[in-house]
Amino acid sequence: MEMKSASAALLKNYIGGEWVASNNATVDLNPSDLADVVGQYAEAEPAHVKQAVEAARAAFPGWSRTVPAQRSEILLRIACEMEARQNELGELLSREEGKVRKEGVNEVAKAAKLFEYFAAEIIRPDGEHFPSLRDGIDVEALREPLGVIAVLTPWNLPMGTPCWKIAPALAFGNCVVFKPSNFVPASAWALTDIIARAGMPPGVFNLVMGPGSAIGNALVSTLGINAITFTGSNATGSHIAKAAGERRIKLQMEMGGKNPLVVLDDANLNLAVDGALRGAFYATGQRCTASSRLIVTKGIHDKFVSALVERMKAVKVDHALDPQTDIGPVVNEPQLDIDLSYLALGLGEGAKLACGGERLTRKTRGYYLAPALFTETSNKMRINQEEIFGPIASVIRAKDYDEALSIANDTPFGLAAGIYTASMRHATHFKRNAECGICMINLPTAGSDIHAPFGGRKASSYGSRELSVHAREFYTTMKTVYASPGA
Repeated sequence: MEMKSASAALLKNYIGGEWVASNNATVDLNPSDLADVVGQYAEAEPAHVKQAVEAARAAFPGWSRTVPAQRSEILLRIACEMEARQNELGELLSREEGKVRKEGVNEVAKAAKLFEYFAAEIIRPDGEHFPSLRDGIDVEALREPLGVIAVLTPWNLPMGTPCWKIAPALAFGNCVVFKPSNFVPASAWALTDIIARAGMPPGVFNLVMGPGSAIGNALVSTLGINAITFTGSNATGSHIAKAAGERRIKLQMEMGGKNPLVVLDDANLNLAVDGALRGAFYATGQRCTASSRLIVTKGIHDKFVSALVERMKAVKVDHALDPQTDIGPVVNEPQLDIDLSYLALGLGEGAKLACGGERLTRKTRGYYLAPALFTETSNKMRINQEEIFGPIASVIRAKDYDEALSIANDTPFGLAAGIYTASMRHATHFKRNAECGICMINLPTAGSDIHAPFGGRKASSYGSRELSVHAREFYTTMKTVYASPGA
């Protein structure tokens, strides 16, 4: 295969303040154009993981005792460079992951804001003082950093997810060993390069790249890790939970969703269709908060399906860097195979494919798939119970609000849920009774703010919330101090 834009340099792992080579490399290809090599990235070895953890442990005493203002200044430098380079970094992200350039740039800009936000959180007054029940004793509760945090992130938000874990981990005085998805090493390496030049002491932040089966497993099982924060699949999450449980270390996981979007008869049709289109299919449907189950009551069902199909036919699927593109390619061939297998499964289960689902040919060879909409489905079908993580959504007909809510909650997952309605009564009831961690009213299910907590219920999440002031809960531990004058 003819390659273009190939980088001659092998971009290395970052351990103990040094760029470290290895024997094997990942060739990162652009899913919009398989002839475009984004770069070549060193794959770490298990010995490198041990070295990174040891470097982080050695750096922890000094870093954890730095004054908050010093850590804040370093995080602000990271934020400023990311913001200044958001167009360049966003384009790099889109080249390797496949989301359109606008989405890539927005992700980088939001990631920069995360470092800015936690730079401010560092200097927020913290701790609690309690009047003692005994005379002459002072009682206070302090928050202290945990130690070394293993950060394992997925491919679908290659800047966003790492930053919402790394920024608070560093802010609160922890050291980090970062293992990104091997599908998106370019974004991880670019972020590491920025962090490495921001004034961080050696060993505070470390990057180990490579396959999860080798490097991810090595990281979560290495002694010296004090906590693990992970975003990815349920299967991998179960494995990590077992490893963390055996060593009794702190664990935080986000593991996807099968998110319902309820559309009631009184909904604004255009608003609901737009929300479903964006929530289900934008970013190629490769979001844990994507609207994969569209639960529509019978009075508006046919109008909704007809309008959504018309909108889907107008969507342009093409190269992620083409400014006219609405939806880019699927991230890689394994994920495309998964998507195609679920399309075949849905048809086999008796669902009707109302629109899309075909492989598309474009000027450049890539993993292009037309967004697909199933209708005439039941919630018991596997396509409505298992996370697909692609541009595929199903419509489920409900007779009324009560049945729609019941269907919405009938899932092993509990990340996001949404409703479109003009009824304050139904919106309020849904807000209180939807079994989810994130609830959207007259909005797409996908989307979050950095200053609000993020996380789900049931099989979607484990541990304390991410983002916002609530991130402090995971990245610190409490110490209660009793003091007497001693005189």
